[in-house]
Amino acid sequence: MAKYSPIESEFETPEQEAAYDVWFRAKVEAAMASKEPGIPHDEAMARMQAILDRRKTA
Repeated sequence: MAKYSPIESEFETPEQEAAYDVWFRAKVEAAMASKEPGIPHDEAMARMQAILDRRKTA
């Protein structure tokens, strides 16, 4: 694997990038296989807006 500049990749080494890719794909697969009910879009956006608002005041 080629070494990328920070502009092309946030990882310092190809190994770090590959490890993150494996971790991320496992998280996505687990979420897709989950039987937990999803969060409605409006509720998810409201939660994110609350986080952003708290950070603005911090």
